[in-house]
Amino acid sequence: MSKLKKWGKIILLTIWGLSVLTIFLLVMVSDDHGGLVRAIRKHFQGVTWQRYQTHFVRNILDATPKALQDEVYRRVRGILDAPDMDTARVLLNQVLEAYETKAPKAMATLEAGFEDATAVLHLPEKYRKRLRTNGLERLNEEIRRRERVIRIFPNRESALRLIGTLLMEVDEKWASGRKYLDMAEYLEWRESRTAQMNSKVTRIG
Repeated sequence: MSKLKKWGKIILLTIWGLSVLTIFLLVMVSDDHGGLVRAIRKHFQGVTWQRYQTHFVRNILDATPKALQDEVYRRVRGILDAPDMDTARVLLNQVLEAYETKAPKAMATLEAGFEDATAVLHLPEKYRKRLRTNGLERLNEEIRRRERVIRIFPNRESALRLIGTLLMEVDEKWASGRKYLDMAEYLEWRESRTAQMNSKVTRIG
């Protein structure tokens, strides 16, 4: 089975298993895995794909000389946190010019992945923070953070209890707190964008 077919099947089965209707699947956030990305683009045309910013930044820093990593991190973070795409492009060009000779591999990685890592900037501002990195990635980071405090688990059951407790906390927070993402405003924004695009279409005949 090709990687494209494999990832396409995995994605479809996962979504169907979660009972998520495709019509409400507006943004997909994932790592830059070739087979996965191709499957997303094939099976979910029109859906925005956002590359994990956390992994993207990590890839850039891995290609950056150690002495420059702190300042490159700050500059790249500034690009990703820009208020709009125009500002992000200006900052990108400034960073590329400043480090193209000092960290050429890192700058090549930054330039190649810029569009995919900043796709979220095309969305209304209120949705950007949640969609920069996959929610499961954030959950994994929180599990690792708590695991580092304990360091050594006496047995498998104690590790499962820690994870189970955290998942119960998250479930309670989502059930009783504010909506994780209220998509009503997004749907209105998307409909207005579609209407604007349709109004610019010249019909023949």
